[in-house]
Amino acid sequence: MAEMLLRDAMSKALREALDEDDRSFLMGEDIGAYGGAYAVTRGFLEKYGEERVRDTPISESVFVGAGIGSAMIGMRPIVEVMTINFTLVAMDQIINHAAKLSYMSNGQLQVPLIIRTVTGGGGQLAATHSQSFENWYASVPGLRVVVPATPYDALGMFRSCRKDNNPIIFAEHALLYRVKGEVPEEYYEVPLGKARIAKPGTDVTLVAYSGMVRVAEEAAAKLEEDDISSEVIDLRCLSPLDLDTVIESVKKTNRVAIVEETWKTGGFSGTIASDIQEAAFDELDGPVIRINGPDVPAPYARNIEQLMIPSSDWVVKSVKYNFGL
Repeated sequence: MAEMLLRDAMSKALREALDEDDRSFLMGEDIGAYGGAYAVTRGFLEKYGEERVRDTPISESVFVGAGIGSAMIGMRPIVEVMTINFTLVAMDQIINHAAKLSYMSNGQLQVPLIIRTVTGGGGQLAATHSQSFENWYASVPGLRVVVPATPYDALGMFRSCRKDNNPIIFAEHALLYRVKGEVPEEYYEVPLGKARIAKPGTDVTLVAYSGMVRVAEEAAAKLEEDDISSEVIDLRCLSPLDLDTVIESVKKTNRVAIVEETWKTGGFSGTIASDIQEAAFDELDGPVIRINGPDVPAPYARNIEQLMIPSSDWVVKSVKYNFGL
């Protein structure tokens, strides 16, 4: 299998959408002439033209609403919001319209809309550009929330998203675009709602998604040096959530730590921890550990920003201290 950057995997996914489905088009800020804030759509405007690659003003509520409307009449729009922080301006459109129209119309209306957006911190973009809100959207009935951590999953899950008639938040972590991974040349899909065992283990389960998968894998390698075997679960999706894979792992390891970049208060780790307690309480040899960023705005200074994002050393220390390993 050839290796591919996650950025290139997403570019391939978008080209497939435009090449294979005349109903698909792209819409968003700086995706055309500029080539995308993260260079994912470089060259698209020249190849596909303005009808199918539409640059928009800074008006998230308007162009997300336009995407919802076009999806309702049979198009398959892919709307890019430059950063998940900017989706706040379009939350009414996303939550009160995209997520609910199918339910409120008794299935007479469908909204097959994919909202691509960039999440996460670590790039020194300060408090209003370095947040993770995918956990918020995962709490909204009617929305699917996809959080790929590898080029393989980014391409494979996007292909599955294109066949789904639900509105989807497809959140790509800003620091993963340069991550390389093997991607088969032959066609494949990754189903939504099926977690991945990134590394098998027997002593403790580390649950993560998006950018924190790499952190969990690094922590597992460090724990291995002390003969502590960690199983790393990449959730892949927050909605639908594959809890079964997590529970099966907990039954094997009897210990679990959830690693998440966003704030601890209101974090999705709280939902997962509660679900584990309900489904596998008797299997646990200790409390469910939540490793989240602190409840503070993201600082601009790099040295301080790095302190508030969970690191592999942070995970190792927490696992050893809480489980006595």
